[in-house]
Amino acid sequence: MSHTDTPWWRGAAIYQVYPRSFADGNGDGVGDLAGIRAHLTYLRDLGIDAIWFNPWYASPMADAGYDVSDYREIAPVFGTLAEAELLIAEARELGIRVIVDIVPNHISDEHAWFQAALAAGPGSAERDLFWFRPGKGENGELPPTEWPNEFLAGGSWTRVPDGEWYLHLFDAKQPDLNWENPAVQAEFEDVLRFWFDRGAAGIRIDSAALLAKHPDLPEVHEVEAHPFRDRDEVHEIYRAWRRVAEEYGGDRALIGEVWMPDAQRFANYLRPDELHTAFNLSFLACAWDEAKLREVIVETLETHAPVGAPATWVLANHDITRQVTRYGREDTAFSFAAKRNNIPVDLELGTRRSRAAILLTLGLPGAAYLYQGEELGLWEVEDIPDDMKTDPMWIRSGKKDPGRDGCRVPLPWSGDEAPFGFSPDGATERPWLPQPAAWKAYTAEVQVGDPHSMLTLYRSALRLRRTEAGFGDGPLTWIDSAPGVLAFRREGDLACVVNLSDVPVELPAHHTLLLASGPLQDGLLPTDTAVWLRLS
Repeated sequence: MSHTDTPWWRGAAIYQVYPRSFADGNGDGVGDLAGIRAHLTYLRDLGIDAIWFNPWYASPMADAGYDVSDYREIAPVFGTLAEAELLIAEARELGIRVIVDIVPNHISDEHAWFQAALAAGPGSAERDLFWFRPGKGENGELPPTEWPNEFLAGGSWTRVPDGEWYLHLFDAKQPDLNWENPAVQAEFEDVLRFWFDRGAAGIRIDSAALLAKHPDLPEVHEVEAHPFRDRDEVHEIYRAWRRVAEEYGGDRALIGEVWMPDAQRFANYLRPDELHTAFNLSFLACAWDEAKLREVIVETLETHAPVGAPATWVLANHDITRQVTRYGREDTAFSFAAKRNNIPVDLELGTRRSRAAILLTLGLPGAAYLYQGEELGLWEVEDIPDDMKTDPMWIRSGKKDPGRDGCRVPLPWSGDEAPFGFSPDGATERPWLPQPAAWKAYTAEVQVGDPHSMLTLYRSALRLRRTEAGFGDGPLTWIDSAPGVLAFRREGDLACVVNLSDVPVELPAHHTLLLASGPLQDGLLPTDTAVWLRLS
C-alpha cells in the first residue's frame, strides 16, 4: 500500500485464493490450508498486501463451499481451525492480512438450523429462521412465487414432505435465511467477532444485496421495488456489522459483493456507517474498449467520491471467464447470460491485452484485486470433460451453461506434466479438475526467471505500486490523448498510458519509463500496450 497514513484497505493489492485450487499439501488432489501455508512466501514475493480466501468452512460442497454448514469450523478437506489460525498468524508475520468470505444470504441444507426446521414442522420458531411458505394451487402443489433463480436456471422454491416450500435463490441445497429474525442477525454478528478475534482483517460479503426480502413475497415487476434485490432494509444489517467492525479499533474492513447497475444505489452501501468498500463489477465486465473503459472509470470515481469510499478494481474472480480468454475474443465483455464455450479465441491477443490491463488496473486509484493464476497468464479451460464438472450452474442449466469450473482449475507450480507441483511428489490422486498440458510453459517455476513473463510483470508492477507514493488511493487527472488511448496522471509525476487504438501512438513528454507491458516500437506505444511513466 502506498499511503501508510491511511487505512490499509483504501489502497491495498488483494490476492484472491480459491483454496480448492491453489495448492494441495496432502496429495488428495484438492487444495488445502497446508498447501497455502507452503506458498505464503510466493505471495509475499509477489508483492500483495492481503489475501481474500473463498469459503473454507465446513460444508457438503454442493456449491464449492458457498453452502456452509458451520461458520466456526474448517472443512476437513481443507484442514482444521487450528491450521486456519496458524495461517492467519503466519501471513501477518509476512506483512499480509487475511480476508475471510462470509455467506449471509443462505446456509447449507445440512446446517443444524435447517435440519431442526425440517423436523419442527410448519409454524415453528425453527422454520421462522428461513422462508417456509405454503404453496399455491388447489393442494399447494405450486411454488409460492415465480421468483427467478440466481443460477439462471431452475426454480427458487423446493417442497418438503409436509407440503411446505422453502426459498433458495441459489441451489436447493442453499436455503435462504430470514433476516427479519433477530436470531439470524445475532448469529452473524457473533460469526464476525469469531473471525475478527482470530486475526482476520476483513470480511468479504457474498451476494450482499440479497439478504432482505419483502415480507409479503410479491412477484417481480419491473415498475415496482424488487422483492429481494437491493431492498432498503439491507442497509440496517450492514450498519450493525459496521458497529461490530469498529469494536476492533477501525482496522477491520467490510467488503461487499454488490452487483448493482444503478450507481447511486451502489454508493448507498458505501456510506460512512456501512461497508468500507465493494467490488467494482462494472469494470470487471467491461469490454476492451477505450470509450467504455473510460466511462466505467469516470462513473466509478464519481460514485465513490460523495461517500468518501475508495474504488476497487478487478479483472477476474472465481465466477468469471479468465481475462486472457475474454480479451482474446471478438466480444471482450462479460455476462453470465452470454457465457458459452467453443467461441473462437486468440490467446496471444488475449495475453497482450491482459498485460496492458493489469498496468491499467494497478495504476487506478483505490484497491485492486487479483485472482489466483492471472499473474501466470492462465486462460479459461474450456475442454473439461462433462463427467468432471461440478458447478451447479452447469447442472441446473441442463448442461447448457458451461459453468465456472474453467476458471477454477488447479494452479501449475512446477514440472513438465500434471499435476505441475499442485500436489506433492508421489501423490496418487489426480487434481480435482484436469490441467492443460500446455501449462508446463506457464508454471511459476518457469516464469520466475523469465524477465518477459507475466509473473515478472506482476511482480514489477506490484513492487512499484507499493514503493511509489503516487499509486494506490488518491486523485486521478486525465491527460489529453489520441483517439483510442487512455492516459491519466496520478499524484506527483506518475502517469499511465494505455493504447487501445489500432495504430502505435506517441507517448507524452516524460523522462523515465518505469514499466511497460510490452516492447515499444521506435519509441511509439504499440496497440494493446500500456506503460507507466514519470512525466517531464
